[in-house]
Formats: sequence, C-alpha cells, structure tokens
Amino acid sequence: MQGNKRLLRTVILALAMLFLYLPIVTLIVYSFNESKMVTIWTEFSLRWYVALFHNEAIISAVLISLTVALLTACASVVIGTLAAFVLVRVTSFRGESAFVLFITAPMVLPEVITGLALLLLFVTLGEIIPWFADRGIFAIWVAHVTFCASYTTVVIRSRFRELDISIEEAAMDLGAGPVKVFFAIILPAIMPAEVAAFLLSFTMSMDDLVIASFVAGPESTTLPMLIFSSVRRGLSPEINALASIIVLIVSVFTFFAWLSMVKKQKRVASDLAKARRADLLEKRRLFRSRREAA
Repeated sequence: MQGNKRLLRTVILALAMLFLYLPIVTLIVYSFNESKMVTIWTEFSLRWYVALFHNEAIISAVLISLTVALLTACASVVIGTLAAFVLVRVTSFRGESAFVLFITAPMVLPEVITGLALLLLFVTLGEIIPWFADRGIFAIWVAHVTFCASYTTVVIRSRFRELDISIEEAAMDLGAGPVKVFFAIILPAIMPAEVAAFLLSFTMSMDDLVIASFVAGPESTTLPMLIFSSVRRGLSPEINALASIIVLIVSVFTFFAWLSMVKKQKRVASDLAKARRADLLEKRRLFRSRREAA
C-alpha cells in the first residue's frame, strides 16, 4: 500500500514538473536551432547566440531594463522599510488609515489604470520638469517605484512585526541612540526580508510590460516591450537565445541562494545542538557538585 502511494506521488510530481518545465526546455533546445523558423528543427548551431550579441536593439533594451530594475529595487526597499517602520513602530496617528490605503492601493489597481494615470501625470509635469517630458529611464523608474514600493512594504512589515522589541530597548538602555539601534539591531534582523523585497522588486520591474508601455518614450524601450513587439511581428530565434540566457542566469542564482540557505540551516542546527550539549553538560556538572556538597 505504501509503495503504491509513493509511486502515485512520484507520477503526479513528474507530470507536474513536465507540465511546468517542458515549454522552457523546448525553448532552450530550439535556441540552438540553425533555422530561422523557431518551430522547425534543422541542425545544431550557435548562430542566434552570436546574432544576439550583435543586435544593438536587444542589448540596449537589456541595459535599460537592468538599470531601471536595479534603481527601482533600491528605491522600493528604502521606501518600503520606512513605511513598514511607521506602520509597526509608530503609535496611532491622524491619517493612519489613509496612509495604509495609499501605500497598498497600487497592489490592487489594474495596471492599465495605473499606467494611464501615470502617463497623464508625466504629460502634465513635462511642461515643468524636462525629465518627465522626455519620458525616458527616469519616468519608467518613477512609475515602477510607484507599484513596487507597495509590495516591499508588505514583505518588510511582516518581518517587523516578528521582531522582539526588548532587544532594542536593552540597546537603548545601554546608551545606543535610535539611529545606531536601527542600523545595529533592526536592520540585521530584517535583512532577510530586505533581500526578499529587493529581489521581488527587481523581478517585477524586469517583468513589467503594461505600465512601461504607457510611460516609456520612443527611445526607452525595455526588454519586455521589445519581446512583445517582436512576438507580434513574428518570433525571432534571437529571442529564444535571450530567454535561454535569462533562464540560465536565474537558475544559477537560485541554486546558489538555495545552497546558501541550506548551509545556513545546517549551521543553525549545529549551533543549537552545541548549545544543548553545553547546557546538558552544565546541568550534569551542577548536579554532581550538589551531590558532592551533600
């Protein structure tokens, strides 16, 4: 009976993995296809990888997307940390409900509405601030920070709620100021949430198509915009090569992140085991000393 259940679980897991990853594997395989037709295999070739690195439009789109995503992640984490700190550590204040509403509203608003609203805002501000009139990287960055900050606030806020405030009070009793307590106590404690929020913002910015399509100018084409326009004209094999490189990079980073997490868990388990052994030895020593004293 147990063997049948184990076999059934294995089959279900294999089918699920096949359903999820077979399209990605197919894309990677066809990125080495020599033919211009992405669905017809002719022979193995690195032709489209070579063509990819000579395609200035794709290289420019990748650089723009990476720049915007990195700046967006940094700004969103800073804003999310400050917003989470206010929501968790500051006592009730006038306008608290409105603050929570405005900081989380971009999460539930349709991207079409957000993109249209930002476009109208940038057109209006463009008459005063030239950066918005150009609708370049700066405008895309502001638009991405607008909705990414909401997600970072939620992620970091959940971690803030789990912190033990007594540690911060002890540090302040010992003479540490609020700034030192934040950087020496709070920030290291919430660092896992900070990293998770950074990666989430980076991914969402890299993946955004709708909002960027509204606010981007003609000379600021992001990678999703380029891929979408390429698909509408007919999928190019260079896109397969680009997607394969992205999958490889993400897989490598994911593997090392998983490896780091496993090592950290083993180190924590080892430290706990050592602490328990030390505590047990200390109890035995105290017990023997009491017996000898008696």
